[in-house]
Amino acid sequence: MKKQTRSILQEISRVVPSTDMNNLVETRAGHVISSAINVTKMIYESYDEAVAEDLIKRFVNSIKTADPKKFERGIKKLNESNDNES
Repeated sequence: MKKQTRSILQEISRVVPSTDMNNLVETRAGHVISSAINVTKMIYESYDEAVAEDLIKRFVNSIKTADPKKFERGIKKLNESNDNES
């Protein structure tokens, strides 16, 4: 008879209880929200109020529409205007 061996990951998965999807979503959402708050604080600290408001609006719209290009266009537009001023 051949003895069947198991991988260490199989052994661990048997010991650790399976993750509840609700807990997983809650944890990930908490991390994403904390990160978004940190990004908005950084934007307000780095830019004047009018520019910060525009970038925050683009940031939120990018999340709502699942289109990161909207925020990227705002940053690109800001970089281009800074390059033209120099």
